[in-house]
Amino acid sequence: MAVKYTEILEEFIRDSGAEGAVLVSVDGLAIASVLPSTADEDRVAAMGAAILSLGERVTSELNKGNLEQLYIKGSTGYVIFTGIKDVAVLGVLAPVNAKLGLLLMEIHRTVKKLEQELK
Repeated sequence: MAVKYTEILEEFIRDSGAEGAVLVSVDGLAIASVLPSTADEDRVAAMGAAILSLGERVTSELNKGNLEQLYIKGSTGYVIFTGIKDVAVLGVLAPVNAKLGLLLMEIHRTVKKLEQELK
């Protein structure tokens, strides 16, 4: 099954121009990933689950509804975490020159595919 998830992530990277992607369980374990060699899969997975959990608490405490996405912009790129129902998190690494509209559209499309596979 992880092969199917990896194929979906590879297609996402190919179509979006992202540098990498990871599918993470809500408890912080990597399910599948396609990451640059400089990224540690286990660390990215754990950080993704932790930050999404914190983001959910923030939106709840501030009455902003359910968390949809969490964006982090650094000087050399973006990290975007998106919850997939209550079962997983999609983490995306993108370069600073990424076309965000295309990237967000591809994230949305990929989340839909992953939701179907995670049923």
